[in-house]
Amino acid sequence: MLGLSLLFDAIGMLSFAIPFIGEFGDIVWAPISALLIYKMYKGAEGRIGSMVSFFEELIPGLDFIPTFTLTWIYKYVIKKGKS
Repeated sequence: MLGLSLLFDAIGMLSFAIPFIGEFGDIVWAPISALLIYKMYKGAEGRIGSMVSFFEELIPGLDFIPTFTLTWIYKYVIKKGKS
């Protein structure tokens, strides 16, 4: 799961490689990333993560936020530690 999260975050950051043009790719990537994070992380983490991922990809300049990886950290490190 961590490997996939890192990969999907890297894909989301690709728009920084091609300024302005890459932002149009985010229009396509935003719903895909939201669906992926929803399927990967079931429950509340998936629902909240998908909304955050969707808007993070749509809003220009926020692509540097590693939403998938942060969701993984929350689910497997922070939340697991509270159990």
